[in-house]
Amino acid sequence: MGVGHWPAGAPRTVTIDAFMKAYATLGYKLCYDGSLEPGLQKIAIFGVGASGSEVPTHAALQLESGEWTSKLGPFEDVRHKTVDAVNGPIYGKAVCYMSRSRPPRI
Repeated sequence: MGVGHWPAGAPRTVTIDAFMKAYATLGYKLCYDGSLEPGLQKIAIFGVGASGSEVPTHAALQLESGEWTSKLGPFEDVRHKTVDAVNGPIYGKAVCYMSRSRPPRI
C-alpha cells in the first residue's frame, strides 16, 4: 500500500476495518445491505478469506439506477446488474456495505 492516495486517519493496513475507515473519511457509514435507497450512494467492500477475517480486494459503487460499477484492473469501469455479479475467487464476495448522501449531479 505504498502507492497512491490513502486518507489521513485511516490505518495503512489491508483489512476490511481499514478500508471502512478510509471510506468513512469520505462520509460513508456502515449500512445494512446494498438495496437501492433514493438519495443514498452505496458501496460494497469485497474480500476473500474466512468469514470475519477477509482480506479486502475491491469495492463497487451503486449507481442511481441500482446497477453497480466496478474498476476491475487497469481498464474501463464495468457495469453489472447486481453486486454479486463480480463474486468469485479473485474478488471474493461483498463483506459489508456503506452509504452516504448521494452527491448532487454536476
